[in-house]
Amino acid sequence: MAPPSTSAAAAAAAVEEEERKRNILVTGGAGFIGTHTVLQLLKGGFHVTIIDNLDNSVEEAVDRVRGLAGPDLSKRLQFFLGDLRNKEDLDKVFSQNRYDAVIHFAGLKAVGESVAKPLLYYDNNLIGSINLYEFMAKYGCKKLVFSSSTTVYGQPEKIPCVEDFELKAMNPYGRTKLFLEDIARDIQKADPDWNIILLRYFNPVGAHESGKIGEDPKGIPNNLMPYIQQVAVGRLPVLNVYGHDYPTKDGSAVRDYIHVMDVADGHIAALKKIFATEDIGCVAYNLGTGYGTSVLEMVAAFEKASGKKIPIKLSPRRPGDATAVYASTEKAEKELGWRAKYTIEDMCRDQWNWARNNPYGYRSSEP
Repeated sequence: MAPPSTSAAAAAAAVEEEERKRNILVTGGAGFIGTHTVLQLLKGGFHVTIIDNLDNSVEEAVDRVRGLAGPDLSKRLQFFLGDLRNKEDLDKVFSQNRYDAVIHFAGLKAVGESVAKPLLYYDNNLIGSINLYEFMAKYGCKKLVFSSSTTVYGQPEKIPCVEDFELKAMNPYGRTKLFLEDIARDIQKADPDWNIILLRYFNPVGAHESGKIGEDPKGIPNNLMPYIQQVAVGRLPVLNVYGHDYPTKDGSAVRDYIHVMDVADGHIAALKKIFATEDIGCVAYNLGTGYGTSVLEMVAAFEKASGKKIPIKLSPRRPGDATAVYASTEKAEKELGWRAKYTIEDMCRDQWNWARNNPYGYRSSEP
């Protein structure tokens, strides 16, 4: 193969240099997926501003991202304490910087809690996002990567889930994601200057290989892996396995677990797609591995990685939970040039590395 021409190499260098000047607003950037994505953005040469209300996160996580990025790259990172439901907070953030794109993570995310407190989820997730979209339009920033979810598929009639499946969320959390997808589609249809990518990710787990950043939910975890790790380090006595009579190979629910670093890299791929494509419209992509793992299989894999026995309690199914959900990843592979690299073993290794180095998360002791 002939080497690239000097002009082609110069053009590629110019594109890379242009990317280094781009400023990305990351809502919810102090959270689990947010911190890992912000780190990858900084390493990719972007300037990053985080807005987060620290409802389910801590500023220590942002400080650790700065440490991992190093003194030079961390100069490119700004943090604002603010709530998307407060228009004054948004005005402050948008008036101080010009943003080339927004990655929107901010939102409550626990299925069970959303069933018990639907108004809390509709208030936080919908109103905050609508305010964000209004300020993006006001300040002329019309490139958006939205953090959507597998929950928009509900209980699919067949698997793997393909992006053009009928959407039918089963719980208030999932409905907030589906409503916000619909709002994004309506906004883009009304104003074609908008370019929006909806990333439907499945079950992000694991942590950065350094063990410095990871998932640190406040209160009793709602997701499997942080629950397992808290049992492993002795913070909780037993793992509740919700549902042991599903029509699966071992009776436990099946999910598509994906390493958080793969999810972070998926956001970088989505951003690059938006910047390289003028008329992308509003398009959805799955971020998953393409295969399912049961809850009990995940427990066994974590036990192997940690050397710890995880006591379990078989409990009734939770309302709003699906039997089995995993992704078709062909569209993301073809159009974003992205695919998941990490295995279940990698996920459990990195989750345990984070847990044993930070048994109380970002705190030094039990809160």
